[in-house]
Amino acid sequence: MSDLEEKLLDSLRDGRLPCAFAFRVAQEMETGPETIGAEADRLGIRISRCQLGLFGYKAFGRKGILHPFDKVPEGLAVAMAAAADGEKIPCEAVWRVAGEHGLPRPAAGSAAETLGLIVDPCQLGCFLHFKAHHK
Repeated sequence: MSDLEEKLLDSLRDGRLPCAFAFRVAQEMETGPETIGAEADRLGIRISRCQLGLFGYKAFGRKGILHPFDKVPEGLAVAMAAAADGEKIPCEAVWRVAGEHGLPRPAAGSAAETLGLIVDPCQLGCFLHFKAHHK
């Protein structure tokens, strides 16, 4: 068993790999998140607890934990639109916008949902086209 396999298996919670743990393993192994996602895929490990709140929260009785805004604040909406390519916005860009606006990542994920943006691609490669609308 490789060191990476061992770290991934040791990081599982309820049989799944939380997104934040995947990023921690990437940092520890000095590799990119896409490598971690590919290895998890190869091992049949599913990612949970998306840091944007999009998926992996079955314990809460929902796929995700998004809470749409009544109205996205103008500065945030402008930043999200600038980071988007049409209807799509990369996960990495949502993280960056969240940081620039001092927001928790799930709040930025909620803003993406409210704006009707598709988060694509995921940094871990979890989905190809995930429309945030999933109530």
